[in-house]
Amino acid sequence: MSPGGRNRTIIAGPVPSTPLIAQGLGLAYDLAGGGRAEGGVWSAGADVHVEKASNTMSATAPKLRYRRLLLKLSGEALMGRNGYGTDMGVVLRLAAEIKEAMAAGAEIAVVVGGGNIFRGLAGAAKGMDRATADYMGMLATVMNALALQNGLEQLDVQARVLSAIPMPTVCESFVRSKALHHLESRRVVIFAAGTGNPFFTTDTTAALRAIEMNCEALAKGTQVDGVYSADPKKDSKAVRYDRLTYGEVLARDLKVMDGAAIALARDNNLPVIVFSIEEPGNLLKVLRGEALATVIAG
Repeated sequence: MSPGGRNRTIIAGPVPSTPLIAQGLGLAYDLAGGGRAEGGVWSAGADVHVEKASNTMSATAPKLRYRRLLLKLSGEALMGRNGYGTDMGVVLRLAAEIKEAMAAGAEIAVVVGGGNIFRGLAGAAKGMDRATADYMGMLATVMNALALQNGLEQLDVQARVLSAIPMPTVCESFVRSKALHHLESRRVVIFAAGTGNPFFTTDTTAALRAIEMNCEALAKGTQVDGVYSADPKKDSKAVRYDRLTYGEVLARDLKVMDGAAIALARDNNLPVIVFSIEEPGNLLKVLRGEALATVIAG
């Protein structure tokens, strides 16, 4: 126990020079041996202590608009500033966001992409058979799912990886009733290997799993705060939308998700919330209906 009476876990090993701390996450990171890095940014090679705040909810805490949510993360979201692979500092930050959401009473399922390791469409474009390339992409999502599970468990959050492609020595196979049981038992459920079929994206997987898990909404974490008419990083005149209908997304060919995912959400009245995962504490704001985001519904 730490002097303040809170549990303390030490994450040993080198941590990349990325911002691990975000305001409002209920976590405090300090360098091994004392001291605190400015701005929560640690130099490479430092050991990090993670002080976990209490999971006790305040009686005055705002109510959640969404109690069960599916969070869609791209593989690129796990890269951080790296050009390839997984930045465990970023994984820990995302795990802390999920921990905060769980502490508030939410049930969280996650679908993570694999583009930071391998993207099926890119492989097919280089001459690889599309189905084979898609299967390779599915395996990449399993690697990312295991990394996220590890990050959550380091913060004492129970998590299970369920794969659409059976690999029993690595993780559980996807069975709907089992996944629902894990959610009801207050475990984070991470869906891996897409739908298990080629030619389907992880966006479509996210919509499908959200419907199967009886989720109240699908939240897609991106690098921007919603849906724009064009890439706001490339076009200064890009217009941001607060609300869109499924039909408008399809008619305007907005690239927030593929058409199959939007159509599946529309047919099952599943709201899609597009928000910035880069902003600290934003996942909890989404759950409370307070985040700056684009809501796709109706």
